[in-house]
This record gives sequence, C-alpha cells and structure tokens, in this order.
Amino acid sequence: MRGGAQSHLMYADDGRYYIVKFQNNPQHVRVLANELLANRIAERIGLPVPVTELIEVSPWLIENTPELRIRTGSSSVPCQHGLALAMRFVIEPLEGTVFDYLPAAVFDRVRNLNDFAGMLALDKWTCNTNGRQAVFWKKTRDKKYTATFIDQGYCFNAGDWDFPDSPLRGVYPRNEVYAGVSGWESFEPWLSRIENFDPRVLWEIAEAVPPEWYGSSLTDMELLIEQLISRRSKVRELIDSFRKSTREPFQNWKEQFAAAR
Repeated sequence: MRGGAQSHLMYADDGRYYIVKFQNNPQHVRVLANELLANRIAERIGLPVPVTELIEVSPWLIENTPELRIRTGSSSVPCQHGLALAMRFVIEPLEGTVFDYLPAAVFDRVRNLNDFAGMLALDKWTCNTNGRQAVFWKKTRDKKYTATFIDQGYCFNAGDWDFPDSPLRGVYPRNEVYAGVSGWESFEPWLSRIENFDPRVLWEIAEAVPPEWYGSSLTDMELLIEQLISRRSKVRELIDSFRKSTREPFQNWKEQFAAAR
C-alpha cells in the first residue's frame, strides 16, 4: 500500500481484508499504538473510522511471502512477525469502489461530509501532525459515497508523544469539506463528547495497547493519557485558531450574538 508506514493489504482468517502495519515500519513503532488509540477514541465519539484489530502474523508467513518486506533506500528487511495492527478494508474489494480523492464537484454526493468537522475536533484534541486523510467508498449500486477517516498514525505527534499544536496541522487540505460549518453547533455532537469524555474509558482503551508498541514504558503511556484528559478543555481554542488562520477554512461561519432583552 502507499504511505510512509509501508502497510500491506492482507487477507485474515476471519475472511476479511485488512490494511496491516508492522512494528518495524519506517515511521515508528508507536504509530501502531497511535492508530489503535485514536481509532478506538473516534469510535466512542461517533466518527467513521476503520474497524481496528490486533493481528498475529506468523514467522512462517513472513518467511514464505517475499512481498512482506520493509524497504529503506536500496535495501529491504522482512516485516516483523508477531502482533501487528490491522485496519479492516472499508469495503470488500468485489462489493464496490474506494477512492482517496474526489473532486469538489462530487462532494454533494458524500452522505456524511459534515463528519469532517467532528474529525477536525478529534485531530486537534490528539494533535495530529499530519494532514487529515480520508477515503470515499460506495457499494456498486449506491449513488452516494461515504467518507471514512484513515491513517491516525501521526496523532500525538507520531513517535514523540507530545503536542506541538499548530493551526494548520491535522486538517483536510481542501476547504470544501468544511462548507457546512456555520458555527460551533456544526461541531456537535462530537465536540461535547470530547469535552465530556470519560477518563476511565481513555484508560481502558490504553490498556488494550500491546506494550511492545510503545517500548513497554507505562510511564510514557500514563503521561500521554493524562495530557489527553487535560486537553479536552482546549479543543475549542485549537479549532478557533484554525478558523482565524490565513487559510480561512470556514467561509460560511456566522458569528453568534446574544439576543438583547
């Protein structure tokens, strides 16, 4: 598959196709932890992300599949066996089509375009330092596409696990997806769900991450979750910084004024 993590499309024993990222990917082992954390959080606040699983890749499969290699420059090494991250392909290959790009003229055929506002809130909370990525898919007989948000590996700043916030980070490259944003109500219900996210649920999600995906440093994981809990109240400020940036993403924003009495 394309992308810096050099993931592979694989068929699992549950009869489904998955995009699989390996521990020795070129980006960082923590991108596996980031994907699992961010996807599980996104699910809890009602955003469309791939179903994410842990998958066991056997040494035999690596040894007998020449394509399962990680390439760096002119050399390559086998993908690492053991626990890998598996993200279910958004649609079975024979059931429909998937695109990672749609022209703006087709956006009116995306049934959940408003979800981009919710994903923006999540990306600001988790400090996604990459551009927001999405795929658009539809079954063969459908007329409308569905957007699914992929590649959360650079949430929490990839392997650094810090939060270098910047207005233009973690945003989709085209303003057209934000055309429906007219005020703070456009970020609901996702923004309120973030601000009221139960810390106990965050800890439960963190406990499901294999320790080898973050160097087995429980201290680092605890610090990451504590910062996420603290940042819940900062998301509106981060969205507002993007709104006021030179990008001017929300062309239909309407200032809300209190009614006179």
